[in-house]
Amino acid sequence: MTNNDQQIANLHNLLDYDAGKFTSAEIQLKNSLPDWINQTNSLMLKTVLQKYLNFVEQHVQKMDDFYEEENINSLSLNNRVMHAFIEEINEKLSTCADPEIKDACLLAGIQTVNHFKISMYGTAAAFARALEMEKYAYIFHEHEVNEKQIDDRLTQLAEFEINKKARAPLVLPEN
Repeated sequence: MTNNDQQIANLHNLLDYDAGKFTSAEIQLKNSLPDWINQTNSLMLKTVLQKYLNFVEQHVQKMDDFYEEENINSLSLNNRVMHAFIEEINEKLSTCADPEIKDACLLAGIQTVNHFKISMYGTAAAFARALEMEKYAYIFHEHEVNEKQIDDRLTQLAEFEINKKARAPLVLPEN
């Protein structure tokens, strides 16, 4: 049975359906992060985003066991929410003329994605616990914790560097 044909008749079906969406979201994010890292002006923000990319790659790898055990054959579901977040971030970045403002836009956008993924993985962990799927409850909880760690790092970075620089960016005179 593929996710596209799946009927959601119980909590287990819902968890399987949502899990297919997780990987789609993670892959979309994994494909966008390298470009965003390259656009970043702040070395600290680059470092946090590289760490985030590593977490995202780990999340995709760890989900493989879940799909195999659950007999989920198709992961072709598109996560429209993640797609919209990525489009919104890219649109904002394209309008930022100043590197400090661009860093603030990117950081804020990534935190929006983080909050979505914290909710996504927290809900999956709760479903897995309710279904007595402790191994996967742990994995989903671990992913949620990773997202919270990145969110905390980004919050600190925003407060102590990025937002201060964006508040009063240096404007160079045009030649």
